[in-house]
Amino acid sequence: MTTEPRWIDLLPGLMIRVAPITTSIMAAARSDVSLDTLDADAPKEVLAVAMAQAVARMVITEWSGVGDAEGIDLPVTPEGIDALLNIWPVFEAFQEKVLGPYLVLDAEKNGSAPSPNGISAGASDIAQPAPDTAPTALPG
Repeated sequence: MTTEPRWIDLLPGLMIRVAPITTSIMAAARSDVSLDTLDADAPKEVLAVAMAQAVARMVITEWSGVGDAEGIDLPVTPEGIDALLNIWPVFEAFQEKVLGPYLVLDAEKNGSAPSPNGISAGASDIAQPAPDTAPTALPG
């Protein structure tokens, strides 16, 4: 992960230049108006595509390998980004190579949150209790 824009090879012949994904980018993507048009009962997969497109529209600044039927390079546009991410292998590569490192970091953060009362407060006992009849001192 970097704080600088970078080029990413999504698929053979397809590269995108992306800005860093920041907290403000993710927050803005979550409030993207395109998400408001989704049905409340839409499957998670539909939401995942819409969210990825919202992020992509904010972070993709350049691309190489995107052209029309005659092979003429197309400019980066919000509609073009949405169309590109509607291609399954491109969406999967974007999820893995662009969003993946940030999602893994977020999952690790959430999975290892500190316990409320110190590092061992959330731990469970694994030792068996000593029987009540155990001697407290050796005879001597």
